[in-house]
Amino acid sequence: MLEIGRQARQAARAMLRASDATKARALLAMADALATDRVALQAANEKDLTAGRERGLEPALLDRLTLSDRAINTMIDGLRQVAAMPDPVGSLTASTVRPNGMRVGQMRVPLGVIGIIYESRPNVTIDAAALCLKSGNAAILRGGSEALHSNVALGLIVQQGLAAAGLPAAAVQVINTPDRAAVGHLITMTDFVDVIIPRGGKGLISRLAAEARVPMIRHLDGNCHVYVDSDADLAVAARVAFNAKTYRYGVCGSMETLLVHNQVAQDLLPSLGRQFQDHGVELRGCSRTQLLVSGTHPATDDDWETEFLGPILAISIVDSIDEAIAHIERWGSGHTDSIVTRDIAAAERFQREVDSSSVYVNLPTVFADGYEYGLGAEIGISTNRLHARGPVGLEGLTTLKWVLQGNGQIRG
Repeated sequence: MLEIGRQARQAARAMLRASDATKARALLAMADALATDRVALQAANEKDLTAGRERGLEPALLDRLTLSDRAINTMIDGLRQVAAMPDPVGSLTASTVRPNGMRVGQMRVPLGVIGIIYESRPNVTIDAAALCLKSGNAAILRGGSEALHSNVALGLIVQQGLAAAGLPAAAVQVINTPDRAAVGHLITMTDFVDVIIPRGGKGLISRLAAEARVPMIRHLDGNCHVYVDSDADLAVAARVAFNAKTYRYGVCGSMETLLVHNQVAQDLLPSLGRQFQDHGVELRGCSRTQLLVSGTHPATDDDWETEFLGPILAISIVDSIDEAIAHIERWGSGHTDSIVTRDIAAAERFQREVDSSSVYVNLPTVFADGYEYGLGAEIGISTNRLHARGPVGLEGLTTLKWVLQGNGQIRG
């Protein structure tokens, strides 16, 4: 691991000199290799899926693990989008001129060496490689053991892209051992790694937070809410809520709790509840929800705070927007929350007061994705306030340094 770190630090210095055209050439070569090597990649992925089924992985985790044609096409599109995006490195903020004629501004620069630790999702290998390269960083990628074959295959594709552009192979290194000790070393290598970005469940994040010496941009759980306001269009509310839960259970933006104002609960919940149940979703609700939707199980405090990542939904009827916001403040994870309403004042208040990294109006929470935000891809969704928040794209992988220009002024 120390040798990997040394190589990454050397590569990071080389990446500072890489032109935008060179970085784009690497990314486009990766996209072409993904399209060409699709069959071999899916064969490697099938090995991971077979092992996962034998281990009894939950369907949501298997879904995250699957490199379907759609997932591969999304990776290809993401690489091409990132390649076409403006290069953030070296861009300057508006400068000011001091009374002595000195010009003061800021320049955007890479973070350096980024260690990324993730579970289940092999597509992160490509997303992380793309964003780190475009933003001028070197990356050390360590995926979960359940995706080992897929990540090794994707790592070879990344290496093809680097070679095609003449960039150092160590600019993106995929750790191909399932040994957990590798992670323990990576998160303490302060001489070689500038920041750690973890993507995974609470167990992984808690372990890394306790043991890491390298600064982290954390992605905590996605306990996401949709609140249906008293002035909601109920057809829109039903469509948004159903999509927010059933689009894909395993994504971090999936709705886990539905909050419904009592003035519209009678008109909305009986039919929407049956729709969820017909789709195989287990409902856990407050006492008023249980009266409106038969077959609803009583909800506990654990249900309000749980990221189910599966076909389970908690439902609570609330008496005001204040109660909805208070519920989200108490039980939410600061990831993504949404209000469905026609009341502009209510929408503005919800977006102002709900303290989450993304807050929507009349949209399902499953739009929480860097690709959907127009970032090309994302390296994770940060629930931190510093250094980045929400989907972390190119700018989130850079920082600013002050740059001053003068003509010989001295400080007197």
